[in-house]
Amino acid sequence: MTSLALSNKLMPNSTGAAPNRSTITNIEGTLDLRLLSICLLLLLIGVVMVYSASIASAEKQFGAANYYLNRHLIFICLGLICGFITYSIPTNLWQRLRWLCLLVVFVLLVLVLIPGIGKVVNGSRRWIDLGLFGLQASELAKLGVIIFLAGYLVKQQKNVEQSFSAFIRPLIVVVLLGILLMLEPDFGATAVLMGITMGMLFLGGVRILHFIIFMLISVASLWSVAISSPYRVKRIMSFLDPWEHSQDSGYQLVQSLIAIGRGEWFGVGLGNSMQKLFYLPEAHTDFVFAIYAEEFGLLGVVFLIALFVYLLLRAFNIARVAMSVSRPYQAYLASGIGIWIGLQALVNIGVNLGALPTKGLTLPLISYGGSNLITICIALALLLRVHKENIQSQLGYSKKTVVKKSVVKKPVISKEEV
Repeated sequence: MTSLALSNKLMPNSTGAAPNRSTITNIEGTLDLRLLSICLLLLLIGVVMVYSASIASAEKQFGAANYYLNRHLIFICLGLICGFITYSIPTNLWQRLRWLCLLVVFVLLVLVLIPGIGKVVNGSRRWIDLGLFGLQASELAKLGVIIFLAGYLVKQQKNVEQSFSAFIRPLIVVVLLGILLMLEPDFGATAVLMGITMGMLFLGGVRILHFIIFMLISVASLWSVAISSPYRVKRIMSFLDPWEHSQDSGYQLVQSLIAIGRGEWFGVGLGNSMQKLFYLPEAHTDFVFAIYAEEFGLLGVVFLIALFVYLLLRAFNIARVAMSVSRPYQAYLASGIGIWIGLQALVNIGVNLGALPTKGLTLPLISYGGSNLITICIALALLLRVHKENIQSQLGYSKKTVVKKSVVKKPVISKEEV
């Protein structure tokens, strides 16, 4: 349904009379059911695939085939609770608290680098141990940057379009965050963060010349960082020719390609994957897409990609409607969330297909992982909240709208009339 059609359906009647209380209650409780349905369907696919991909490794490591499944369900419950709380908070509050959100992100990224606080896994210090799960500060950094940049673009809209200094100021903040991320190190999160920043600045109307300069500098910087570390050079070489390095740095990618190839058109069937049986490392996290492709084939892959494309288009549509009702902060917030989820899904799928070098990025709503799943749920709740406020703005009502009952005055009868 287009924004014009939606507006026509929900506008007050031609007599100018205000809608009754039940109408306003229905409007205020309106959810974007299509977006919500897509999100729940992706979560359901994630539950099935995490269990299917992890059953063998969970049985071997913990003696319980449903170990990762149980934890994944707990993460989903936590994500839904956090999402429900986020949905109940007006987006204007996030605009006012954008600097506080940015400060929290900086503090977390510094804390994760402190020995004893940050947890080292596979040579990277990316997690803060919270007992039930490890908090990955880089996931909150992505959301924090979106909240901050959306507020900055609204406040400095004209300056960003004309002044190079206004364009460069938020980039300094993002570069500082990128440096902290690279100290972990987390090259994948840094690349996604820079992609989110470039996308939001482009939508913010920056000059094309400024945008091109920033993009070239970013690409050059990321490339120099990539070739500065021996293990990243190995990843690049294995990406260029994985079969040449099939027994060392290219092993994971080769096993991923074998899994995808075995899927053919219709897949081998749910639960029948061979590569998840200790051939493909991280089968339930970074490479869950390969197991999905093996079990559901090309048709299943096309269906999954279509779900992510629809989610991305829905986010941009919500942003467009927000801008049309003069809510620029909400528009930038929605577009930033869409860019983040779309970009991370693209990178993860690209890595699994061998189109991009291996990164430690999960597939949103599908892969096992607490921090990413909970943060994505919060981001999608923000998107649903923007949609709800768009409808309220189109009608000219806010949450505080109160329909007063009309008071009928009784006629006064005088003594003479009696």
